Amino acid sequence: MNTLKVGDKLPNFSLKDQDGLIHKNSHYNGKKLIVFFYPRANTSGCTAEVCDLRDNYQFLKDKGYSLLGVSADNQNAQMKFHQNNDLPFPLLVDENKELIKSFGVWGKKKFMGREYDGIHRMTFIVNEKGIINNVFEKVKTKEHSNQIISVI
Repeated sequence: MNTLKVGDKLPNFSLKDQDGLIHKNSHYNGKKLIVFFYPRANTSGCTAEVCDLRDNYQFLKDKGYSLLGVSADNQNAQMKFHQNNDLPFPLLVDENKELIKSFGVWGKKKFMGREYDGIHRMTFIVNEKGIINNVFEKVKTKEHSNQIISVI
């Protein structure tokens, strides 16, 4: 896994969100951005993470940040996840794992002694110049917004 690091540039992307709207990296030029990757919509850990971010979204927005959630789920799964949790930020559909792989969050994982390929739960904070300022490799799902707030 070749994960992006602090100082790396935001990769180019053009992906649909849960509503079918296109999001491109160029839409975020000159803006601060938080990109968080999660393994699968509607699972307990991912739900805890997005709800924590939702509950602190206004604070992050007031600090000038946009949020983008990304997983390999299809548009229907992302739409249900978005609606079920009343999320104020978009969830990008990356079924082909283009953005997931360009950020380097796809790789070997272990669970209950089984090894498999999957999405590593990680978050990247990007500055107005499109440069990564912070990387969270160990996301605490129920306290993730506090992790982010501690560095912004």
